[in-house]
Amino acid sequence: MKIYNEITTKFNENTGRWETLSEDSFNHDGDLMELMPPRRRRGGRGRRGGRRPARGWRPRGAPANAIFLDMSSDGAGNTTDKITETIKVTEGYFTNGDGTIEGPLIHTASIANSNEAYYYDVCNAHPGSASSETQFSVTWGHIEGSGSDQYGDTGSPTGLKGQSQAIYKQFANLMLLPSEISGGFHIQQSGAVDKHIYVLIGKRERMKDKLNKKAWTLRLAGWAAAAGAQDLHLTDDSAAVAGVSTVAGPRYNIVSGSAGSVKVDATTTCYGHLYPEMGAMVFSGATLATAIPGFDGTAAITASFLQDPGGPTANEKKSTGFTPNLFSKGNPRNALRLVNCMRYVGGGATTMTLRLRSEEDQTQLHYFCRVKAGQMNHSNNPTFTSGSNKNKIRNKDMRGNPQTFITGVGLWNAGGQLVAIAKLSSPLKKNFSSESTIKIKLTY
Repeated sequence: MKIYNEITTKFNENTGRWETLSEDSFNHDGDLMELMPPRRRRGGRGRRGGRRPARGWRPRGAPANAIFLDMSSDGAGNTTDKITETIKVTEGYFTNGDGTIEGPLIHTASIANSNEAYYYDVCNAHPGSASSETQFSVTWGHIEGSGSDQYGDTGSPTGLKGQSQAIYKQFANLMLLPSEISGGFHIQQSGAVDKHIYVLIGKRERMKDKLNKKAWTLRLAGWAAAAGAQDLHLTDDSAAVAGVSTVAGPRYNIVSGSAGSVKVDATTTCYGHLYPEMGAMVFSGATLATAIPGFDGTAAITASFLQDPGGPTANEKKSTGFTPNLFSKGNPRNALRLVNCMRYVGGGATTMTLRLRSEEDQTQLHYFCRVKAGQMNHSNNPTFTSGSNKNKIRNKDMRGNPQTFITGVGLWNAGGQLVAIAKLSSPLKKNFSSESTIKIKLTY
């Protein structure tokens, strides 16, 4: 018996029929009980007011003993034998459903040198390890292209648009209204344009539908010569503040706090914007640089990956701060500053640096398959009856009240195609003196 996973059809206006363009199916040889919704056709009205099929009508391909589900509507979209509901499912974002990642585990993945001018992939172990998997990506952008190569192969500016400008414009196109793109991001409390931004982007297969708001925490730590180590805890304010509608979905402020609990102080500083449906956190570079500027001389240092967060070298310390190098010849690798400030949390100790969860909306369909006393009391198995004795039940003890066992349920569509099948946990005994209701749950 052929069971369909997916069917693509098209209505042919010339023939007035639906024609199959492609199908994904497999063969099934097990037992099943067939159930299907009725197709609206001319006929009498049922007690609930919905139309029932004309007497004797049956979709082509339907088994002779099929049970029709009552799909008549009450006008509000509800039906007697079907319930639809949507549930929200969350789980840890990282590999194996882990909800956190620690600073020393953060590494940059191996990518082509040409790609490093645009972004860095971040993995959960040394890229040479068999357990290393990319978790998210980070990048840095500048509205004018500073901090990236604007010279090309010549010794003087050639008017090239640097990689940082391409990054900035890309996210502006994704996140901002057309009328706002040219003006850039305005994340700072003062309302001034954010000329440079740091961005953390989740991977779609890990975040599912969206990033789970309120449940995340990002810890950043840097080094300053005068003040020593500096630490910052960030989350979003969605628990108390409604999201702002944007072309990229709801937007929430990234503020000081933890797991959705906002740290209340005299002035709540906005460090960035969270776009859950885009899986992106866009940070104001200027605001981060005010909180964690970095070591003296940061603005002249080409960032390098913090190899040993427990004992960084002098130059590596200068890469653990957010004051960017705006040199426009070559690649100062400013995006690594965000990676280093995540890696340096706890001074290199095994300390949580990012807590993050994915979110997915799943639709559940509940079908109530009601088997009445007079239904499903016979079998299509040829050994059930005696062909030489006018199809009488072979087992004499079962004559008058045969005993059958329901072992599986199949759902057919109105075209007579089997679209879903399920096995019962144990065979269900059935005869003329019993009735049963089998609940089927489909989740997608």
